[in-house]
Amino acid sequence: MRTCRRVVTVLALSLPLAAWAQVPVQDGGTGNGSGYPAGGGGTSGAYAGGGVQTPSTAQGMLFSQLQQMQQEIAQLRGMLEEQQNDIQRLKQESLERYQDLDKRLSSGAAAGAAATQNSSAAGASNGAGGASAGAGAGDAGAQGSGEPADPAKEKLFYDAAFDLIKAKDFDKASQAFAAFLRRYPNSQYAGNAQYWLGEVNLAKGDLQGAGQAFAKVSQAYPQHSKVPDSLYKLADVEIRLGSNDKAKGILQQVIAQYPGTSAAQLAQRDLQRIR
Repeated sequence: MRTCRRVVTVLALSLPLAAWAQVPVQDGGTGNGSGYPAGGGGTSGAYAGGGVQTPSTAQGMLFSQLQQMQQEIAQLRGMLEEQQNDIQRLKQESLERYQDLDKRLSSGAAAGAAATQNSSAAGASNGAGGASAGAGAGDAGAQGSGEPADPAKEKLFYDAAFDLIKAKDFDKASQAFAAFLRRYPNSQYAGNAQYWLGEVNLAKGDLQGAGQAFAKVSQAYPQHSKVPDSLYKLADVEIRLGSNDKAKGILQQVIAQYPGTSAAQLAQRDLQRIR
C-alpha cells in the first residue's frame, strides 16, 4: 500500500515538469499561429509569414543605404571642388588687378611730376602747351567751376589722395580723388586724378564707376598723356562686363590714334585674345 502511494506521489510531482517540457520555445515571440515553428523543428529562427527580415534582406538594405551615402558624399565633394576653383579664380583676378595697379603706381608718380613741369612751361607760353601731353592747359576741357587755382594746396590734396592708393585704402582714395575733382576740376593734376579715380574704382570692384572715370579722362582732358592708358583700361572694363564688341572698338581706337605707346601694345595683345 505504501509502495502504491509513493508511485502516485512521484507521478504527481513529475507531471508539471512533463507539461513544461511540451511547451515549444519561440525566437522573437513570432510564430505561425500554432505555437510551433513553421516547417518543423531545426529552423534558423526565420518563420514563414512572421514579418521577420532575413539576414540577406537586412544586408541588402544596408548596402543600398551605403551606396546612397557614397553618392551624396561624391556630390558634396564635387560642389566643394567647384567652390574652391571659384575662390582660387577670384583670388588670382584680385592678385593680377593689384599687381597691375602697383605697376601703374610706380609710373604714376613720375607721370604726375612730368605733368607738373609741363603745366608750368605751358603757363609761361600763354597756353601754347595745351597741345602737349600731360600739360595742365590740356585739362581746360574739364567741366565745373571749382575753387580758385592754388597750386600748392592742389598738390597737397592730390598727394594725400595718392598716398591712400599706396596704402591700398581704395575706398578712401576713391572719395579723395572725387572730392579733388569737384574742388579743382581745372587743376594741373585733374587729368591724373581722373585716371586714378578709375584705377581705384577698378581695384575695389566697382566696374561701373571705373568705366565712367576712365571714359571721362578722354572727354574732359582730351590732350592729357593719360588718355591712351584710360582708353585701354576702359576697354578692359568692357571686357569684364562682357561687352566684347565695345572693347574691340576701343582697343582699335587706341592702336590707331596712339601708335607706339605701351597702351597700344597692350591693346594689340588683348585684341588678338578676344577675337
